[in-house]
Amino acid sequence: MSDARTQRPFLAGAWMLAALFCLCGMAVSGRELSVELNAFQITFLRSVICLAAILLLLGFVGFSKVRSSQKKMHVARNAIHFGGQVGWLYGVAVLPLAEVIAIEFTAPIWTAILATVILGERLSRYRTLAIMLGFAGIMIILRPGIATIQPAALVVLFAAVCFASTYVFTRHMSVSESPLAVIFYMNLVQLPMGLVASLPGWTLPSLDLWPWMLLLGVSGLGTHFCFAHAFRWADAVVVTPVDFFRLPLIAVVGLLFYGEDWDVLILVGGAVIFSGNLINLWSERRNGLRSRLPPKEPSR
Repeated sequence: MSDARTQRPFLAGAWMLAALFCLCGMAVSGRELSVELNAFQITFLRSVICLAAILLLLGFVGFSKVRSSQKKMHVARNAIHFGGQVGWLYGVAVLPLAEVIAIEFTAPIWTAILATVILGERLSRYRTLAIMLGFAGIMIILRPGIATIQPAALVVLFAAVCFASTYVFTRHMSVSESPLAVIFYMNLVQLPMGLVASLPGWTLPSLDLWPWMLLLGVSGLGTHFCFAHAFRWADAVVVTPVDFFRLPLIAVVGLLFYGEDWDVLILVGGAVIFSGNLINLWSERRNGLRSRLPPKEPSR
């Protein structure tokens, strides 16, 4: 997308806020569904709903939109992404929602590390500072030696690493693969994975849960749609800071819906991590590089 395109930051911000509400909808629906279903079953049913919606769309726009020359890469990418999805949904079920989102903010930090190791990208001083801030933020949130580290928090941290790995895959594949193709193969590949993992403890969700399942699928697709439109109208360096509002927003949701007390250190740790993300984004913008944050393809 050319830098000469028309910039409409307020419109981009509105789309970004819509994306944040969709992400909160995913978190709440995941929490509600976890009452009866495990993370594998939720991932499978989400893939069913999303794939059905995408197939309906492709019936109108044509299946040529998802033609791919990198099917093996899609399989490898989504095997890793599946682990991230399951870990994130498990964390949503057992941890305060704000803690899950704060830990998830580390994904761009892990992306910078993996891009350096796998793609051979240069580790600049700004990237190094961003990585240091990311680890400092995690220490503030987890407080090792001061508080007992919840195993679920480590699972969410693992999920963030998985998401970062998929960002590196997407960066490598972005030359030939459209965002619609990435979303299509994400659900196509993960559907059988989720089915196989769900069979041993399969539970048919009660009718009361189907509205939450529908919300999970709709909000998942809505997130991709809103992010794509946000970055259509403004550069990442303009729009990405809005993403930080996801943390206080989900903290309010956790307080109102589930009575989760505000943990100031989680908010502080999230802010430290996010400041590292912004430094990395700003430095790449300053160097005239394309943003390494993958905003058009949210992790969930």
